[in-house]
Amino acid sequence: MTNRHDSTAEPPPGPGEPPAVPLEFAAFCELHRPRYLSYARVWLPDQTEAAGAVQQAFAEIAVHWRELLGSSNPTAHAWQILRGTVSDHTRQAGPPARPHHPADDDLAILHYVVGLAAPEIADVIGTDTASVAGRLRRTMLREASGW
Repeated sequence: MTNRHDSTAEPPPGPGEPPAVPLEFAAFCELHRPRYLSYARVWLPDQTEAAGAVQQAFAEIAVHWRELLGSSNPTAHAWQILRGTVSDHTRQAGPPARPHHPADDDLAILHYVVGLAAPEIADVIGTDTASVAGRLRRTMLREASGW
């Protein structure tokens, strides 16, 4: 009897070859990389540094991938890793071009600067659309009260 699972399995990586990336992790990266990069470019205007920060965040996410998948909200945990990595790169780059913003201000950045709608933001940060819409309203009201 032939085991069809063995016939379609890929061989293990050879010496010097990178290990195979889980399909779900590759899909996660494909989905989130453009949005993560757009966010990083707001904080790190140098495109190479922004791309490096996103790559570093994905490397950290990869290290914790199985653990993240077992959590209640993998996307939210991955977003926190990205935020932390970008923040670290911002501090290393010297005096920030803009002051560090709280998490709700990041939503405003994703909406007004990156151009994402509330459902897309919810998808990126791992929350629901209603929460994003409410937090965006609060941020806008807080900013308007300072005018």
